[in-house]
Amino acid sequence: MPSPHDRSDDPDDAFAIAEAAQVAARETVPLDRARSEGVDRPTEAVPIEADEPTGAIPAAELPDASDGRASEGRAPEGRAADGHATVLVDDRVLGARETVKVPEQRRPAERRRRAPLPLAAAFATIWAALLSYLPVAAVIGLARTIEGQGGLGGAAHAGLAGWLLGHGVPVGTSIGALGLAPLLLTTLIVWRLNRAGLHVTRAMGARHSGKIGDALLVGFAIGLCYSLLGSLAGLAVDAPHTEVSSGHAAINFFLLGAAGSLFGALRGTDALSVLARRAPQVLRHGVRTGMVAALLLLAAGAAVAGLSIAVGGGPAADMISEFRTGVAGQAGITLVSLAYGANGVVWAAAYLLGPGFALGTGSVVRLTEVTAGPLPAVPLLSGLPNGPMGAAGIALLAIPVVVGLTAGWLMVLRVLSDRKDQPKPAELRWPLVLGGGLLAGPVAGLLLGLMSLFSGGSLGDGRMATVGPDPWQVGLVATVVVAVSATIGAAAGRIFGPSPKG
Repeated sequence: MPSPHDRSDDPDDAFAIAEAAQVAARETVPLDRARSEGVDRPTEAVPIEADEPTGAIPAAELPDASDGRASEGRAPEGRAADGHATVLVDDRVLGARETVKVPEQRRPAERRRRAPLPLAAAFATIWAALLSYLPVAAVIGLARTIEGQGGLGGAAHAGLAGWLLGHGVPVGTSIGALGLAPLLLTTLIVWRLNRAGLHVTRAMGARHSGKIGDALLVGFAIGLCYSLLGSLAGLAVDAPHTEVSSGHAAINFFLLGAAGSLFGALRGTDALSVLARRAPQVLRHGVRTGMVAALLLLAAGAAVAGLSIAVGGGPAADMISEFRTGVAGQAGITLVSLAYGANGVVWAAAYLLGPGFALGTGSVVRLTEVTAGPLPAVPLLSGLPNGPMGAAGIALLAIPVVVGLTAGWLMVLRVLSDRKDQPKPAELRWPLVLGGGLLAGPVAGLLLGLMSLFSGGSLGDGRMATVGPDPWQVGLVATVVVAVSATIGAAAGRIFGPSPKG
């Protein structure tokens, strides 16, 4: 018979379970003391809730070591006197059969108290809306106060209009419809909705459930609540000088609320990990590589845009001073430029890819052509190129290709790193290398196309009704460039990179 020191870590080992239960017990009756007191077998047991994990195996699955003796007044094996489950352990090493006292474990908070889904979704949605609206209202209210246009009502109304604009809801003004959403504010909104989805999954007890249905329910519930808030905000802002369609606001808020919270709910329920594990390996690596390529292109666009604005820092300062609105007004113009800085990053990425972007109807800004009429005097536009690029334009066109090559090479390194943990690393197959690189193209094209769509809009009627890149052109060019370059980079990593066993 094996000794206790020779036991394995098998979770089905009754001896190991008994030992763990005895160590964790709050009060245990030592066997020596029980025998000294004339008790052959300690029989005291703590009731265990049926749905609680105890770390022990059921009594029915334990080895039958009944010695034929019956104890009067004792409950049947596996049940305490009050009908709750008990754990019986056959300790063959000590030669005695005893009932191990297992302490009642605390239930996790999310299982002990489960909030109803509608209540949790409503509370989390309102909280997310407040955290994204209050910064806008505070900045606008401060600027109005310093300029002598104080008033809590006016600041709240103006902040609400800017908040709606961050959701892509057009706001009608005296110069026409303003529909150019500040992407920095939109990013803040999506982040708070993502956190709301995560909090609701915890509140309803679906944390780590792994169920996709739970995540979909959370996303739909938050989307409905957010749609109601959007329609109410649209009704509050709608006025003769700020016209807003409450129906348009309700649709935009529902789509943004459902999409933003769904991602957080997928993470909270671990459904995202479940989907990743179920997906084919080539699809999983292709999606990840496409996302990496899109992020690298946006980073390259941010670097180019920042360098251009830094070079044009003098004209930008002159633009701000020409407004003559005081310190508060100049600070407001600077904050507006920062809020639209994320739009400029997307435009710069479209510029590097080739399609460029428009700054008004009939205008185009790309590497090979710059056609633009009179532009608003805002610091963000101070870094625009004065004309088509010469030899430097060819070098800039190589940036998306280098990005794709890098993403493909990183995919191979990531696959090899994952396989190092396996006992026998398999050969890196060519279908995975080529398929992952090719799939990265459509993923990057879809992401950059959506970003181009969200970054564009209108700045009134007339010539400035069209601002931003064409999402279809950007998506198509990004798909082709990333697919080809990522495949080449992955193949190079397969041939010249480290070996699978390295």
